[in-house]
Amino acid sequence: MERKIIHIDMDAFYASVEQHDNPSLLGKPIAVGGSEPRGVVATASYEARKYGVHSAMSGVIARRLCPTLIFVKPRFERYKEISSRIRNIFYEYTDLVEPLSLDEAYLDVTTNKKNLSSATLIAEQIRSKIFEQTGLTASAGISVNKFIAKIASDYNKPNGQKTVPPSKVLSFLEGLDVKKFYGIGKVTAEKMYQKGIFTGADLRAKSLEELQSYFGNSGEYFYQIARGIHLSPVQPFRLIKSIGVEHTFEKNISSEIFMTEPLQQLSEEVSLRLSKKKLLAKTVTLKLKYSDFKIQTRSRTIPEFIGDSPTIYHIVKELLYQEKLRESIRLLGVSLSNFNYPIKEDKEPHWVQLYFEFPPWEEYPKK
Repeated sequence: MERKIIHIDMDAFYASVEQHDNPSLLGKPIAVGGSEPRGVVATASYEARKYGVHSAMSGVIARRLCPTLIFVKPRFERYKEISSRIRNIFYEYTDLVEPLSLDEAYLDVTTNKKNLSSATLIAEQIRSKIFEQTGLTASAGISVNKFIAKIASDYNKPNGQKTVPPSKVLSFLEGLDVKKFYGIGKVTAEKMYQKGIFTGADLRAKSLEELQSYFGNSGEYFYQIARGIHLSPVQPFRLIKSIGVEHTFEKNISSEIFMTEPLQQLSEEVSLRLSKKKLLAKTVTLKLKYSDFKIQTRSRTIPEFIGDSPTIYHIVKELLYQEKLRESIRLLGVSLSNFNYPIKEDKEPHWVQLYFEFPPWEEYPKK
């Protein structure tokens, strides 16, 4: 039977919370994050996004793009509080909830506590309740698996939703630019363009063998998603094993001197992501991808838990200089692991539900 998966994504969550709590910020371009030279934007309001400001951008560049940008200090405790209220709404419908971060989650509503056959109707109700209880808007994607639901949730943002029923999956994917596909980043998209792969239809036209020859082990994944196949189930209470960020240079870098600034920015970004999850880490890993595409990692585990960007940067800088680079670098990455678990962000009980009859996959009921 076809699954019914919803992806809920809050609209500019951190920025929207700040605008909701401080009405003087409504309608103004704001960025949650640091404006100092090494500061990083965590989230930008839609007013700021019109200027090209986006998450993970340095505060200096953001200010240059939008001179009237207002920087707001992050309040993660407040965001976590609201996220918990939103998650409680999800649990009114299903216990199969997979949080991805404070502001987005997957829900499997194939069977649900409300006995509703329409996943589209459930998404609409959830979005309405979120607005009633928090004053914030959310967008949703509804389809047969997580991959398509996530793409669909971005389709009618902000404050909208998109349903892709089984019969429309292939036609929906065919017309999309491959850069819209979840799991295809900027660098991979550029490589696909060079191979004449611009849309989902172009990707589906390639054989498995061709895609594997182009993209190695990732070729099979691209082959599957081009056909709307994604079997990963919604996983409640999934523990995060690592958090990382990467940067690919436009031109290969041969000197460590030119890598320190990008590493500092990566350290700040990974620290922000760690803060979102309310975690600390003991292991810091530096990832190096050489010009020949070979990858090397260097790790260090320390006795105490850390999370601040200066400490992370200090460690990755030492890892960078601990041995000489064998050739030029095209990609740098910083990741954190060995977290301070057990942390139970989701303490709601996990219910075992038995069902013997499943409703058919339906779209929104006709009025």
